[in-house]
Amino acid sequence: MTDIYKNNAPLSYNKYLRVPDLIELQQCLSDPAHHDELLFITIHQSYELWFKQILHEIDAAIALINGDRLTAATRMMQRVVEIEKLLVNQIHILESMTPISFLGFRDQLNPASGFQSMQFREIEFTSGQKDENILNEFRNDDFAYPRLRKRFAAPSLAEVLFNALQRRGFEAPSNSGAETAEEQKKRYGKRTRAILEILTHFEQYNEEFQLAEALLEHDEYFSLWRSHHIKMVERMVGAKRGTGGSEGIGYLRTTLEKKFFPELWEARTYLDVKHGETGCPFSNK
Repeated sequence: MTDIYKNNAPLSYNKYLRVPDLIELQQCLSDPAHHDELLFITIHQSYELWFKQILHEIDAAIALINGDRLTAATRMMQRVVEIEKLLVNQIHILESMTPISFLGFRDQLNPASGFQSMQFREIEFTSGQKDENILNEFRNDDFAYPRLRKRFAAPSLAEVLFNALQRRGFEAPSNSGAETAEEQKKRYGKRTRAILEILTHFEQYNEEFQLAEALLEHDEYFSLWRSHHIKMVERMVGAKRGTGGSEGIGYLRTTLEKKFFPELWEARTYLDVKHGETGCPFSNK
């Protein structure tokens, strides 16, 4: 058989995309191989490839925001949102399995769990949702932990957004680290008030508005993915414990209210056509 990876072999579709390698990566653990296990592996490997692409776009968006190129950053985040829409729909392909079919190979997955998806956690960290407890869950993973620690320490999308707004004259202070609860509240209020100003005068601040909207959509569709994922899991296994030992849907439900950019959501509560006269009910101090 011809080795398409030989240096003198002409470039082809299969060589460029490494198709022979790709189609060998789906290795079933059930013996004999359960029919639906291939679907399960394919879906989750696809997720990981899309997570890689999302991280690629977010990293580009962060660099563009830091370079004050908000319009270009918005395009990157709009692409992220389109990928996330695909991921929401992709979940439901798993529902073509019957619950009893899934149980036919589920026990082979112990103690692996979706909780251990490194790239999923990277997306959370780099978007602004950093949880040190989750970081520490990977402490014994020599591959994942250094990557996650780097993401945890780096400025998130949320931070670079408000840094950019500060450079553009908005009072949107950065997180200084060791803050008291009162200082955190004041910083949060000032940031929310800055977003409120942008929402009220969206034509005047069009670049800032479009970026904020793209980030909000990223937050929204990531949350929608969580919601659809929970329903899929419940449909497949009910309230069984997760393969990694978690509480299953009990744990997953606790993640639904998590937000990357809470100020973007909060500002809408105070948005009013009279904003220019009454202002936002946050302290100006």
